Amino acid sequence: MTQRVTILGATGSVGQTTLDVMGRHPDRFEVFALTAHQRVPELVELCRVWRPRHAVVSTAEQASQATLELSRLGCRTEVSYGPQSLIDVAAHPDVDAVMAAIVGAAGLAPCLAAARSGKRLMLANKEALVVGGRLFMQAVQSGGATLLPIDSEHSAIFQCLPDDRGQWAERIDHIILTASGGPFRCTPLDDLARMTPAQACAHPNWVMGRKISVDSATMMNKALEVIEARWLFDLPPSRIRVVLHPQSIVHSMVVCRDASVLAQLGTPDMRVPIAVGLAHPQRIESGAAPLDFMQLSALTFEAMDPRRFPALGLAYQALDGAEGSTAVLNAANEVAVAAFLDGSLSFTDIYAVNSRTLDRVLPQPGDVGSVDGLLDLDARARRTAERMIEGLPA
Repeated sequence: MTQRVTILGATGSVGQTTLDVMGRHPDRFEVFALTAHQRVPELVELCRVWRPRHAVVSTAEQASQATLELSRLGCRTEVSYGPQSLIDVAAHPDVDAVMAAIVGAAGLAPCLAAARSGKRLMLANKEALVVGGRLFMQAVQSGGATLLPIDSEHSAIFQCLPDDRGQWAERIDHIILTASGGPFRCTPLDDLARMTPAQACAHPNWVMGRKISVDSATMMNKALEVIEARWLFDLPPSRIRVVLHPQSIVHSMVVCRDASVLAQLGTPDMRVPIAVGLAHPQRIESGAAPLDFMQLSALTFEAMDPRRFPALGLAYQALDGAEGSTAVLNAANEVAVAAFLDGSLSFTDIYAVNSRTLDRVLPQPGDVGSVDGLLDLDARARRTAERMIEGLPA
């Protein structure tokens, strides 16, 4: 049967790659809804090509603009706007699967709606777990959703484990997430403060959006993945480890209790984990180039240097703190990265803002039991980080 798919964040790199994979299997997949935040012309073009039933943008003005342009193109896609519309297309009864690729805490509410509605939920928005944590996993369980990780590292772990989650705890000793090291793996430490947004976004292996590229350069991306893995695989932080693997061929590993190591390998191409999410438990052609072992000169692994990548330690600090601390860390990082990208913060000060915000914003018990509570905590952390960047008392 054809799967009807909603893509949250359709104009981003994950959203567009998802459409690439779906387009290779028109008999298996149908686009139900596409959403975008600011890139309305790109969304209109996608609607022209894919003819979804629904499209969602951020504002009423954008919706009017998109509706007019689609009408001129003879496209009958219904355009709506705002957070509630995101929730509606994620939980719509005609939707079978949701690709959650909205960057940041804004993706939490529609992810929760999809989970509570029992969808096949392909999670590329790691912040849903970083911010929502327990609340999100409870929604998955209560709604009977099928949760499929799309981050290449978490997809790799998932592919190395049996389908029966009940066997995971008895099988796993620990997991190892691999990290490429990003563009600054060999940059002299004294030069890091002078790195520019263009340099930080020049990832050596992966094609990603600007925010995620900066997170890879600071290693905050891996910090968020540690937090995500804690919830996805129900593991304590002590059983989640990170190693540098510059070639990005081994995407992650499971170390079993008998000391066997299971690893998933492949070319660094997001079409692979997306194809896994779309077709699980089956396998479909993804469009990625096959791995040619004869062309591999070496696979190397290195220990993490905390002087170069201090951000990774913040993940373990947040997980050891009060529940909700991971949401604080995520909010601070979104503010700090935005400031770096617009030129108002140095590269190394991203860590300073994140660390100080994590120390100063203390979650309360009522913050983590609802979306409203989490979003209020998120807002408090953002205000604190913004005041730090402006040089004001936080």
